[in-house]
Amino acid sequence: MQTDSHVYAYSAVLMGSPILLKLYEHNEALAGQVFRLIKQYENVLTVNREHSEVMAINHAAGQHPVSVSQPVFRLIERALAVSLLPESSFNLAIGPLVKCWKIGFQGKSVPARAEIQAKLALTHPENIELDAANRSVFLKQAGMEIDLGAIAKGYIADRVQAFLHEQGVDSALINLGGNVQTLGAPPDAPQEGWAIGLKKPFAASDALLGVINVTNKSVVTSGIYERYFEQEGVCYHHILDRHTGYPLDNALLSVTIVSDHSIDGDIFTTLIYGMGIEKGSDYLKAYPGIEAIFVTRDKRIICSSQRHFDFTLLDHSFRYITGSTDVKVRDTQAGDGNDKPDDLSHRNECS
Repeated sequence: MQTDSHVYAYSAVLMGSPILLKLYEHNEALAGQVFRLIKQYENVLTVNREHSEVMAINHAAGQHPVSVSQPVFRLIERALAVSLLPESSFNLAIGPLVKCWKIGFQGKSVPARAEIQAKLALTHPENIELDAANRSVFLKQAGMEIDLGAIAKGYIADRVQAFLHEQGVDSALINLGGNVQTLGAPPDAPQEGWAIGLKKPFAASDALLGVINVTNKSVVTSGIYERYFEQEGVCYHHILDRHTGYPLDNALLSVTIVSDHSIDGDIFTTLIYGMGIEKGSDYLKAYPGIEAIFVTRDKRIICSSQRHFDFTLLDHSFRYITGSTDVKVRDTQAGDGNDKPDDLSHRNECS
C-alpha cells in the first residue's frame, strides 16, 4: 500500500504481532521475501507451538542434549551469557514462569505462591549446558524451558535489516511490534531521519508522549502496559522478576533503547528496566552506542544521554529530562531492590 507519494507500506501478522515494512519503492516481491524470512526464523525460535528447534530443547529437558542450527545456537549462547551476568534481570530460562502466569495468553489471575515457587526452581540459567563443538543445548533439570521471546524479535529485525542491505536497499523501516529497526534515513527527510512514536502508557493506541528521530538505528520499547491484567486493584504485567517470580516492581512504565542493533535493544530494555533509572543510567555509561529513554509512573521522561537521536515532546503533562539530572528522585524498587508517525507493578493500578 502506498502511504504517500514516496513511501510504500507492507504489512503482515507474524510472531503474534502486526509487522510493518516501509520501503521507498514499490516492490511487493521484496516485501514477500522479508515476510517469509521472518516466518522462517519464527518457526525455529518460537515456544508457542509444539515443533521448533527451541521446543525440541525444552522437550528433552533432563534427558539429553539437542543439536540445533548455527543461528539458534549462537542466539542461545548470547542469551545465556547475558543471563549469567551478575544481578542480571535477563533470563532465558524464564519459560516455566512465563507459562505459569500466561500474561498476554489469557492469563487473568495470580498463580498460587506455591506454584510460583515451584516454577522458580526450574529457572536457573546455570543449569543450561552448551557444547559448541556439537552445537548442542542441554537443560539439566526436567521441567526446565528456555524462552527466547525477550531476544528473538531483535535478532530477527537485525536479520531483516541485513537482508535488505544485501538487496541494495538503502532506506527502509521494519517494525516487528515494539522492535523498530531502520536502514539509512528517509530520502525525503535525510536530516531529520525516521520519526518513531513513543507511546503513552495505558492510553489509546495512537496516543504519543513524543517522537524519536533516528537514522540507521534501532528503537526498542518494553513497557508494563503492553501485556497485563488487573486483579483487586493491582496491576500484574509481563515483565517478571527472575528472583521473586512476580512482576518487577519499580518506578518505571517503560524503557526504550536506541542502539545500532535491535538485539541489543531487546537485551538492554530487560537489563535496564530491572536496574531502574539511576543504576541503569550509570550502567549505560560503559556503552556509548546505547541510550535509554525512561518513562516513569510520576510522569517524567528521562534520557540517559542523547547522542544518537532527537526527541520532541508532544504530551506536556510529562516532564522531559535529559542526562542524569534529577534521576534519583523517587527511583525506588520494592523488595531488593511505537508506531506512528513512521511506524507509528508497584502493586499499583494499571495507569
